[in-house]
Amino acid sequence: MDSKIWTDMFVMAAPIAEKILRPIAVYFFLVIGLRLAGKRELAQLNPFDLVVLLTLSNTVQNAIIGDDNSVTGGIIGAATLLLVNFLVIRFLFRHEKIDRVVAGEPTLLIDHGKIIEENMSKEMLSRQELEAAAHKQGFSSLQEVDRATLDPSGVICFVATKPAPEEERHRELLKQLNELTREVATLRLRMAPPES
Repeated sequence: MDSKIWTDMFVMAAPIAEKILRPIAVYFFLVIGLRLAGKRELAQLNPFDLVVLLTLSNTVQNAIIGDDNSVTGGIIGAATLLLVNFLVIRFLFRHEKIDRVVAGEPTLLIDHGKIIEENMSKEMLSRQELEAAAHKQGFSSLQEVDRATLDPSGVICFVATKPAPEEERHRELLKQLNELTREVATLRLRMAPPES
């Protein structure tokens, strides 16, 4: 085999220190950038958000690898990203207050069935996007939602409205009526005269 192939594959064009520092700088830039961009980017609520996340990795690729296309350089860059992420997550797990500052707090979108327009505007969420997210979680409309929050991870969590006490009583009565109907049918079968 040609030695140039091996050289191109495994000999790095950039120093190891640069291969380690580049991914660290990009990692922290992306963490800060996504935090400042808001939870909406992580929620991927529309095609534009998805396009941003998909093209972001391609956009910063050269910043991470530089002019080096070697396998060794790629492995060092990937290993650096994985290690930095592991260390950051481990650190934040042990420091809950710092984690809340970095991740942010959940944003209340619906409270007691009422949409909080100010928070929706702050997170740049439309009513249609909120309805679409509710539909994905099994709600037919926002009237069924008592509370909704946009978590720092970009997930929208919905809590269903509890039925009114009259509805609960009505459901319980229907359930008991169905049970009685089954019992009466069973008794009729037992009491029917045997066929000869």
